[in-house]
Amino acid sequence: MIFLVTAFKGLRKLKGIFFDRFYTPIAKVVFLLNGVEFQPGLHVNGLLNVNVTRRGSVTIGNNLSINSGEQFNVIGRQQKCIVWVEGSLIIKDNVGMSGVAIICNHQIIIGNNVLLGGNTVIYDTDFHSLEPTLRSSRKHDRLNARWGAVIIEDNVFIGAHSTILKGVHIGENSVVGAGSVVSKSIPSNEVWAGNPVKFIRKVTN
Repeated sequence: MIFLVTAFKGLRKLKGIFFDRFYTPIAKVVFLLNGVEFQPGLHVNGLLNVNVTRRGSVTIGNNLSINSGEQFNVIGRQQKCIVWVEGSLIIKDNVGMSGVAIICNHQIIIGNNVLLGGNTVIYDTDFHSLEPTLRSSRKHDRLNARWGAVIIEDNVFIGAHSTILKGVHIGENSVVGAGSVVSKSIPSNEVWAGNPVKFIRKVTN
């Protein structure tokens, strides 16, 4: 039995070593086909779901690290990373993300040294109108959906399973606790958490 366990773990390790070398090149091809501008240092584990429309643009800085899918995002809800862009998405240097969904209809900016925990979602739109009469028309529903740019400044850490909604501005060095729903802006150097998100304490060195 010990031999079988050892053999199984060894094969699993070899499989990982073999396939891991292909994920980053595949991601680069996917980005290029979608018109994504990216800098050196891109590292991807797993396959991505990327859709940049003709009106969309994506700019990625140095050293973006992505874990995508059940083998590389093992904290639950193991989805692929989803990036859907019809507006302008800017991701700066040294950003890490795992199993995220970024839906950018208008504008999302992610600063330097930002960590997006597993299954974080970022939306810059409500997707639908709040008026029931407008929702009966697909065209008017979409056109009347409220939106607001999302800005995440440098050195921010977003905990796993958090939701960042339209119009939110998260100040530098701040932390969002796991499972939070962020519908209002967060100042710099503070810890916020909860649903709805609320102030917990100042960031301490």
